[in-house]
Amino acid sequence: MAVSTLLSQRLGIDYPIIQAGMSWASSNVALPAAVSNAGGLGVLAAGPMRPDDLRMALAQLRDATDRPWGVNIPLYRKGVEEILDIVADARPSVIIASQGAPGSHLKRFHDLGSLWLHVTAFPRHAEKAAAQGVDGVIVVGTEAGGHPPDNGVSTLVAVRRILTLVDCPVIAGGGVADGYGIAALLALGADAVQLGTRFLMTHEAGVHDNYKHAVAEAGIADTVLAGRGNLPVRCVRNDFTASVLAAEATGLPAADPERWAELLSGATLKQAALHGDVAMGKVEAGQSAGLIANIAPAAEVMGQLVREMEAAMARLRSFTHPVPTRREFA
Repeated sequence: MAVSTLLSQRLGIDYPIIQAGMSWASSNVALPAAVSNAGGLGVLAAGPMRPDDLRMALAQLRDATDRPWGVNIPLYRKGVEEILDIVADARPSVIIASQGAPGSHLKRFHDLGSLWLHVTAFPRHAEKAAAQGVDGVIVVGTEAGGHPPDNGVSTLVAVRRILTLVDCPVIAGGGVADGYGIAALLALGADAVQLGTRFLMTHEAGVHDNYKHAVAEAGIADTVLAGRGNLPVRCVRNDFTASVLAAEATGLPAADPERWAELLSGATLKQAALHGDVAMGKVEAGQSAGLIANIAPAAEVMGQLVREMEAAMARLRSFTHPVPTRREFA
């Protein structure tokens, strides 16, 4: 049975569950197709993809599912105009964009019938995106993997605040790995929930096994936000994050900004995701890594998320009944 919100109905998906666009992990057809076919919104991550590879993947994705799907595009990436042209030719159901202003692109994609969701972390950015006419904002808190805000504000607080500021749909992301978290954010007022790390830990995610095992072994306190004041990244603690935290403690960012920038750029996500270097590469993952113990097929993950969400919603509904007296408990 579908669990619908107004946004999931508009997106044409069965459940208000969106798979985050994750460079390398969902820069393939298998993961987004599996999520879309299971009733969520699968998202192809165009960020690290070359134009020809993206063009081929989009064609394959259209053949792999007859359900709605999306494309994630960081607007700051090199050659973004060509990437947008390629994506426009494929007419995706949804564009999910970040790191840039959406206004100049909206009419083009709206004319194609695509919805535009914009990733934000700060209230002022959400207000600007909403004012420019996006179809929804995806709000991420500091718990999220990848590049969350470095202000320390949780998803719970950020989402609730932004819900009071914008009239468009709000999608919550960060700190969620199961259906109970999805239900909690829907109860908070979110119109859908975006999950990244949970879908990273699937058979279809296109990252090295070393990467997945490093995430599986992480506890809830085993990720760290490295590179504050620059473009911070939340990843699993390793030799790279240790060197960054040590440099921060000695005041390197202020004392020698050039050397600081070199330290941050000396490790990459590709290093860990494709080559399996989980010691010095960036093993990007959210705090919810500590809630995930298994690597499973994406369709199986979707099924579990839905069952847990329905169980949590049933529990909430049960609270509408009168509370038993102490004697009735006996």
